[in-house]
Amino acid sequence: MSRERLNILFLAPFAPSPATFGAQRRVEGLMAALGRRHEISVVSVVPDDHDAHASERAMREYCKEVVLVSRPGSSWEGAGKRLLQVRSLLSSRSLVRGLYNLRSVREVLDRLLSARPYDIVNVELPFLASSRLAKSPSGTRAPRLVLDEHNVEFDLARQQTGNERGFARRLYNAINWRKIRREEMKIWSEFDGVAFCSAADQARALSLVPSLRSAVVPNAVDIEYFKPLPTHPPSDGCTVMFFGAINYFPNQDGLLYFLQEVWPSIAKSNPKARLKIIGQHPTPEILAHRGPRIEVAGKVDDLRPHLASAAVSIAPLRIGGGTRFKILETMAMARPVVSTSLGAEGIDAEPGRHLLLGDDAASFAAAVSRVLSDPQLGSRLGREGRGLVEERYSWASAAQILEGLYRRALTSAP
Repeated sequence: MSRERLNILFLAPFAPSPATFGAQRRVEGLMAALGRRHEISVVSVVPDDHDAHASERAMREYCKEVVLVSRPGSSWEGAGKRLLQVRSLLSSRSLVRGLYNLRSVREVLDRLLSARPYDIVNVELPFLASSRLAKSPSGTRAPRLVLDEHNVEFDLARQQTGNERGFARRLYNAINWRKIRREEMKIWSEFDGVAFCSAADQARALSLVPSLRSAVVPNAVDIEYFKPLPTHPPSDGCTVMFFGAINYFPNQDGLLYFLQEVWPSIAKSNPKARLKIIGQHPTPEILAHRGPRIEVAGKVDDLRPHLASAAVSIAPLRIGGGTRFKILETMAMARPVVSTSLGAEGIDAEPGRHLLLGDDAASFAAAVSRVLSDPQLGSRLGREGRGLVEERYSWASAAQILEGLYRRALTSAP
């Protein structure tokens, strides 16, 4: 294999395809774009009730080799998860790192890495990362190890500690985030490269491990898939839309904040306004808000018609890291966005031109009401947002930056 064409092994704690949530979209987008120029293999850890055949078929579109490793799903939910959390308090490892310390995963990786040489092992999220991955057949060079950070995970866990409602959860997270920080910093110092979604995340990491080799590889969007089409319904002028995985804590927190503190003001000043919530696994707290003016649609097969018909999309996030797909995908569909400053962090968008910002309940409600009452403003924000993602946030450009990090890792001392 020539040095131009790299042999890359991806390791992910989920199957990237078919993509239904943001982390999947990032991995799928980067792998598919890299797969046009390089040889891609993937090892994914999936629940034992996962549709493995559907995932393998989808990933074969851009991967040479696909290996799905099953994990027990039932013990990671409900009472089983609570028991694991209690046990993890007595361990030096964080909960998620302990969960992914699976013998089946180690055996698969040992087999693959011993059978053929890889140039790069790209690990998605830090919980599967290990220096044991730097192995290859006898007489060949060990692969360079690159970590793709979707967030600074310990900082996300730290933020979550302050927003949890129960004392037991706050206590657990207060202990767990410090374990994640220790593990994450160790990986940053040991790996040959680390990709971050935003400059803010990269700066946080460099302040702790100045020697790490890194690059900002932004989240992006499939600009050919997410684009307005003549067959899409027009905006109804009154629907405020939230979409995202509702079992993801930052989304839960932001949505409940919006429902409790922001929406009442919007509903009062805009009698025709309606709220549509789209996302998998809506919680009982979210479902309790359903009514004549609030629809909880759950998971949908195609997000695009819903976005096209909405008057405005919202990202009322108060905790998080990385960058938000909900903003990029809304912009790609030429629809207006209202976000908090933190929600828009990492996206090179100009407030007032590409989106509107509101960092407290009153200003967020006022921004949403501005768009609802001024369709021309919504159209202008949508046009400018579409132009921004076309220029800077395609998967091809993001993959090019990641490949540059690979090349730097390969030409530097391990």
